[in-house]
Amino acid sequence: MKQYLSALVLLAALPFAAQAMDMPLTAVDGSQTNLKHYRGKWVVVNYWATWCPPCIVEMPELQSFHEEHASRDALVVGINSELISQRQLQEFLDDYFISYPNFVSRPGQRSQLGLIPGLPTTFLVSPAGKVVARQVGPVTHEMIEQFIQNWQPQ
Repeated sequence: MKQYLSALVLLAALPFAAQAMDMPLTAVDGSQTNLKHYRGKWVVVNYWATWCPPCIVEMPELQSFHEEHASRDALVVGINSELISQRQLQEFLDDYFISYPNFVSRPGQRSQLGLIPGLPTTFLVSPAGKVVARQVGPVTHEMIEQFIQNWQPQ
């Protein structure tokens, strides 16, 4: 657990996209929105796939974080990164009781937020709209909260 937290904190110093907020998003149902819609809150952007066991393991942690923070200061945004039908994806989300917003993207190793070397990959976007951290591998509710509490703008 501590090794994951330190990894998230250490990655905060790595260079990322300067402004992350202007990023178009396609919802599971095909509707369109933009990441800038969430400006003013911390946004946990989690790239995942249904075939990825570590992604599935972290989903309850992400759901818990989202439920605790969404009405106040932070939220989770899932981005499914695989070729899967809308019906299959929605059934998967329903089966796992995932209610945080989920969007779709084509599989790839690069996003507008930065590199995605493997799944899951999670980016943390500050309320100002800047990517301030990246974690490759699972995250926990506690890791995210700890990072946000200790984050100092540069």
